[in-house]
Amino acid sequence: MKRHDTLIRLRKFRVDELKRRMATLDSMKADVERKLHDLDETVAREKQRATDSDIGRLAFPSFLRSIEERRGNLGNTMQEIERERETCQGELTEAFQDLKSLEFACEQQEKRQAEIDNRRTQGSLDEMALVRHLRKHALRSM
Repeated sequence: MKRHDTLIRLRKFRVDELKRRMATLDSMKADVERKLHDLDETVAREKQRATDSDIGRLAFPSFLRSIEERRGNLGNTMQEIERERETCQGELTEAFQDLKSLEFACEQQEKRQAEIDNRRTQGSLDEMALVRHLRKHALRSM
């Protein structure tokens, strides 16, 4: 029985570990989305500033190229996070199914063991009742 408990704990630990990883990936995704949003706001601010001066109008295209490069890098990062998240989700589903199947198998084994114990107990009680009955009739016939 202890072996099954250890296996179940191990499976639960794996599920919890994968849930933590999913939470980390979700927070990373939210952070990248926030950075993309910040980039959009920065572009809007700088565009407004660029119209105010001649130097701004000259510098704005190079600024915009660097922002687009940064946006591309963040997009690549987002895609990588999504791939990892999909992989992790698959592993989490598999680990959860393993845990549930092991728990179900342990429950079935416990039920079978309880039935065996009940049969043994009932057999012992039946035997004691039979012996008592035979003794009772043996005393009557004397």
